[in-house]
Parts: sequence; C-alpha cells; structure tokens
Amino acid sequence: MEKQPAYLQRLSECPQKPSDYSFANIWGWAQEYGLSWAWKDNLVWIKQTKPQVLYWAPVGPWQDINFIEVFNATISEPAIFTRMPEELVRCLENNLGNNLTIEEERGNWDYLYHTIDLVELKGKRFHKKKNLLNQFRKKYDYTYVHLEYGMIAKALAMQTDWCTWRDCESSDMLAAENRAIEKILKNWRNLKGLVGGAVMVEDSMVAYTVAERLDRDTLLIHFEKGNPEYKGVYQAINQMFLANLTHEFTIANREQDLDDEGLRKAKLSYNPVDFLRKYKVTIS
Repeated sequence: MEKQPAYLQRLSECPQKPSDYSFANIWGWAQEYGLSWAWKDNLVWIKQTKPQVLYWAPVGPWQDINFIEVFNATISEPAIFTRMPEELVRCLENNLGNNLTIEEERGNWDYLYHTIDLVELKGKRFHKKKNLLNQFRKKYDYTYVHLEYGMIAKALAMQTDWCTWRDCESSDMLAAENRAIEKILKNWRNLKGLVGGAVMVEDSMVAYTVAERLDRDTLLIHFEKGNPEYKGVYQAINQMFLANLTHEFTIANREQDLDDEGLRKAKLSYNPVDFLRKYKVTIS
C-alpha cells in the first residue's frame, strides 16, 4: 500500500491503461493470483503465480524503453506474458520482431462505452434497458446515494447477502471475487481514486457499485451488485451511478468477460463502442 503513489505515477506514464493494472485491481486481487512485483528499468514488472506462473505487462513509459536490452539482460528462457495491451504489443514488435509469438486473449478484452449512452439510454438499442429502469423507478420508493466510507458497512452486509443468493462458495471465481471486494471495501479510505454509488429502498441497500478513476477521461467500473428480488435493479444502479457522478468521464471501462458466455452477452447488450484489446505474448 505504501508504494501506491509511486505505482500510480508509473501507470500514468503508460500510453494505454487496461483495467487489470489499476492499483485497486492488482492490490485487491494480489492474493488470489499470487501477484508480486519488481521495480526496475523505470518499469513495474508483475508476476502471477496462481493458478500458473505468468508475467503481466510491465507498467511504465513503454515508448522510452529499449526492450531488446531489457529482455537480453533479464530473460534466459521463453517467458509468457498475459494481459498485454495492443499498444505495448506493437511496441514490442518494433523492438523484438520475430522473437515474439502473439495470441489473442478475447476473454481479457476490456469493454469500452460512451458514458452518455449509458446515462441517456436512447434509441432502440437500449429500449429493454430503459424499460427495466423505468419499471424500477415506478415500482420502488428508492433513493440514490454516493458510496462513501460511512456506507461501507451496509455495502459489506449486502455483499454477504449477495454471496448467499449466488452461493459464492460453490464457485472458485465468485469466492475469490468476494474476498477481493471485501478487501477493497474495508480499505476504502486508503485507496486513491475510488468512487461508488448505492441504491436504497427504505433503509436497505439493494445495489451498489465500486469504480475508480483510470485517467482523465475514463472511469473503470470494478464491481456492480444488485438484489435480484428488485426487478430492474442492475439497470438502475448502472444508469444512476453514471448520471450522478460529479466528475465528467466520457468513457466507462466495464472490464472483461473472462470468456463467460453469460457475462459476454450482458456486456454486449450495453452496446460497447470499442474494446481495449489484450494478448498473450511469448518472448523467446
């Protein structure tokens, strides 16, 4: 945690900023992926050890790095990198040429949306979303609130309930996500750039979202949870959170689908305007 400011400085120097590399993300998921880091050559190198050993993309000013020198000095056998963003892959191709094997990682692509689209929900593309949002508004006596430290206990309680509804313990991924969410919520005041929102019905929290400023224009949405007993609750928290932000963000990054068919369908249904593409790269 004490290296958060230095890490954020390195991240700000990256020409492209995928969701994976936000500080809250790597810190929150560090135990689940067995992450460690090393600081060298003006870069932060990230190593994953669970469920297998992989390297993540180095974080820092790629355009200023002589990768031929860096890799010659550090790699003695083929190294596999995951979650490598497109611009870094191009940079490595220019530096290393035929020493790369590149594979598409569709499940790790970030979904990018225009925030105004998700707020206004205009046109036929968003007709079902707008209809569900309106049903929620008409049926429930709700209040939207900003998620601040004083609300964290209620968010943690709702997360516990959500895991009961979804039987998190029967899914390794949901159980790991639950641990990451609890870790981030409990350290809310220590993590820079976090923002969030919640929907209350009477005195009960029925939905919450946790997000982070990724850069000047991009909001990264980490977690979004709703009580399934309330029809339209996900459409409500999605739209109300972005509509009530005090900062102006033009792009919402809603992270990846991890090749989960249901998640992919849900993310595509909000009509992304682009993807931040990532690749698996083997360097020999």
